[in-house]
Amino acid sequence: MTHSVEESTVEKAVVVTGGGTGIGAATARAFADAGARVLVVGRSEGTLKETADGYGDRIRVLAADISDPETPDLVVETALREFGRLDVLVNNAAVTGFVALDGLDRNSVGSQLSTNLIAPVFLAQRALDALEASGGVIVNVGSAGSLGRRAWPENSVYGMAKVALDFLTRTWAVELAPRGIRSVGIAPGVVDTGVGVRAGMPREAYDGFLAQMAERIPSGRVGRPEDIAWWIVQLTRPEAAYANGTVFAVDGALSVT
Repeated sequence: MTHSVEESTVEKAVVVTGGGTGIGAATARAFADAGARVLVVGRSEGTLKETADGYGDRIRVLAADISDPETPDLVVETALREFGRLDVLVNNAAVTGFVALDGLDRNSVGSQLSTNLIAPVFLAQRALDALEASGGVIVNVGSAGSLGRRAWPENSVYGMAKVALDFLTRTWAVELAPRGIRSVGIAPGVVDTGVGVRAGMPREAYDGFLAQMAERIPSGRVGRPEDIAWWIVQLTRPEAAYANGTVFAVDGALSVT
């Protein structure tokens, strides 16, 4: 397999959480294609190895649960041991559940918040010294579904965490700018990642949802993981250095309709 190399990401060291499927897998490969070295983190070693397949040492895998309090140390120490530096942290891992308020329980709420919000906080905190040394970038992957004044019935906890993550993106940009660290966010729209199926939705129902949404999206289709990965890579380039504290919606214009 031949991969192109683009100068502005050559030899960058990147951590991508949730790197075994969907946007995370596409992002890891996009960075590797651009010449970066990538550590993909996720719960399933099997899917992480699928992400890394064909990339040799360019993509390395770390099976770990980011909601575990010990994982931030493990992730940063592994990246520094493998690469000697850390330039980009992509907080992408997330879990969801399609439940209305009357069906929520503490375990499901706690699980979503632990992965979607608390883990990015402490992973970013642990990575600060390494990111300051490299003049690095934190990229938080949110959701266009939680932007503005929109509601998200039966997905309130997931949306709540993504709203909070956007707030962290803005706040970290101000807090960390004196240390030379940027913080930016990506808000994907409807993307065919298979997340609905993994959350328990029958495949036929998930495909029907995607087809229905494609009719509503001004661009005429749902997104692909590669659509989002491309933007994540661009926002970490030196040429994007003046982008800081902004959450970029990449959703085919759905959120402005």
